[in-house]
Amino acid sequence: MNILLKSARILDDQNKSLHGKVRDIWIKNGVIEKIATSVTPDSRTKVIELPNLHISPGWIDSSVSFGEPGYEERETLAHGARVAALSGFTDIILNPNTNPVPDTSGDIVFVKKTAAGKGAHVHPLGTLTRLSAGTDLAEMYDMQKAGAVAFYDFKSPVTHANLLKIALQYAQGFGGLVFSFPMDASIAATGTVNEGDTSTKLGLRGIPALAEEIQIARDLSILEYTGGKLHIPTISTARAVSLISEAKKKGLDVSCSVAIHNLFHTDEVLHEYDTHFKVMPPLRTAKDREALRKGVRNGVIDMVTSDHMPIDIEEKRVEFDRAAYGSLGLESFFVILNSIFGPELAVEILTRGRQRFSLESPVLKEGARAGLSLFNPEGEYFISKEGLLSTSKNSMYIGKKGKGRVYGSVTEHQVYLHKA
Repeated sequence: MNILLKSARILDDQNKSLHGKVRDIWIKNGVIEKIATSVTPDSRTKVIELPNLHISPGWIDSSVSFGEPGYEERETLAHGARVAALSGFTDIILNPNTNPVPDTSGDIVFVKKTAAGKGAHVHPLGTLTRLSAGTDLAEMYDMQKAGAVAFYDFKSPVTHANLLKIALQYAQGFGGLVFSFPMDASIAATGTVNEGDTSTKLGLRGIPALAEEIQIARDLSILEYTGGKLHIPTISTARAVSLISEAKKKGLDVSCSVAIHNLFHTDEVLHEYDTHFKVMPPLRTAKDREALRKGVRNGVIDMVTSDHMPIDIEEKRVEFDRAAYGSLGLESFFVILNSIFGPELAVEILTRGRQRFSLESPVLKEGARAGLSLFNPEGEYFISKEGLLSTSKNSMYIGKKGKGRVYGSVTEHQVYLHKA
């Protein structure tokens, strides 16, 4: 792969000598050969010139779901990895919500081999417990040796406090990262949306903010006792931000993420009972949304994620209470994030998180392996169903407007660009 990115403006606040500069970037055989004001390539090099082309070190998404194995009709690993690459991502953390779930080293090897070279680099999570049943720990050490970057029973809270204690203690022996979904199931019960004015008006069963906050408080207490590394995925309430901020000030090794939809929407969008807005954790209030945005800006929230989850149309085109949770997010991620925070902070957010998963960060310098995201941060972008790349089409962003557009990405394997 030999390409020349022509007249690209670089956004990389870790590289002060290049940040904000317009440069030609020549990539030969997957390695950055030259960065200069002007480069004359050889005849075997493909020249890429795009309107208002901006580049940055490759983006990462810390919560992505596909379907394979078991739910290939939602999304396959190969196609999903390509969708991620065309959406600007060079790396994704893959959730373990398949059938069967990946709870052995062999399962992790299958995922990595199937997705290798198909698009964005896929870094699988293994389950925390066998079969994600919440009873016995899975083969955590063996899975990490096989390539699992952390351990998570996807969207399932760790009900038994002692199990989380043992997991955190055990994982310290090999530097493992433990996920704990922030929800007390006994308080959430059969709720489907945020408990508040909207749920009361619509007659839908609510999930109180307390369900998230009491679980986080418990988990942080256990972490303070055991030590180890804890990640709390997709928080959604103002109090959750405060609890994690306090824990970090104590020196606890905790990180967290928020889903992009909890930064964009509130539960007021539910007035038409549109199941595309049914997500877990649920959309919350404007007060929660503002606290979450502040948490992203000040670094209390470590990562923003698409929480991308393809779902069959049959599982969404039913009554709200019976509909499956989840929305697409990869394709819309940048334009929504850019509309909230602007391009400089959006890119900084999109490149956060690799260190938490012990992954190498792409570097924009000569001699480094290529790992770049390509985009235009300007202009209005209308999100349509026809523009979605995923096999499933369950996006809550259809009909919404974002800012900018994504051209694609470059890895050492390939260049992935949208068709003109």
